[in-house]
Amino acid sequence: MNPTAFVLAAPGTNRDHDVSLALKMAGADPRVVLLDELLHRPSMLAGAQMLVVAGGFSYADSLGAGRMFALRLMHGAGDEVRAFIAAGKPVLGICNGFQVLTGAGLLPGALAHNDSGQFQCRWVTLDAPASTCVWTQGLDDLVAIEAIDCPIAHGEGRYVHPDLDALRRAGQVALTYRSNPNGSAGDIAGVCDPTGLVMGLMPHPENHVIARQHPNGSGAPSGRLGLQIFERGVRRAAG
Repeated sequence: MNPTAFVLAAPGTNRDHDVSLALKMAGADPRVVLLDELLHRPSMLAGAQMLVVAGGFSYADSLGAGRMFALRLMHGAGDEVRAFIAAGKPVLGICNGFQVLTGAGLLPGALAHNDSGQFQCRWVTLDAPASTCVWTQGLDDLVAIEAIDCPIAHGEGRYVHPDLDALRRAGQVALTYRSNPNGSAGDIAGVCDPTGLVMGLMPHPENHVIARQHPNGSGAPSGRLGLQIFERGVRRAAG
């Protein structure tokens, strides 16, 4: 039986269906759940095996990117989210979802404005250093041959953290940029929590799950697809 994946959406998110396609291709049974729906009945979260917070511009980035989403989520369903993680279930936040997870205190560090002061929308190449992250497990060996390509689309994507060495020692640096597009400290594109179950990243792997999505026109080798990240999360959720 395929694991149930909740794709959490709020006013202004816009990658819900892209994420759902990626999860379905990876072997999950995705369901888009509105934040208000979850807040009305937080206990419903126990019925899922994985949780993904999709990208976009939730609440028009009011109070800062992802902050309103994070405040509402943790105020109304924080206990259930923490219990979800404690039960060993994987959680992923993409772009605005990454901002939500840092704002909620579920991931270390924060996301600040790009050092260019401009919105960046282009393709990047990612490496996956050895880490504790279940979403990138084993990718450190694969990307030595073929790295992961996917697009970015953000204005507040510059990752900041007060102690990068401690983050690296703890195995929490999950993804790095080969060419840093936003000034992120340590070229960091994605991080995980100490358990490795919760990951956030600024690039959009859900927009490179099919080879022909690559901008080179002829498609990309399967080893460069962002689909690999979802496959690893689904594998963990399936137990």
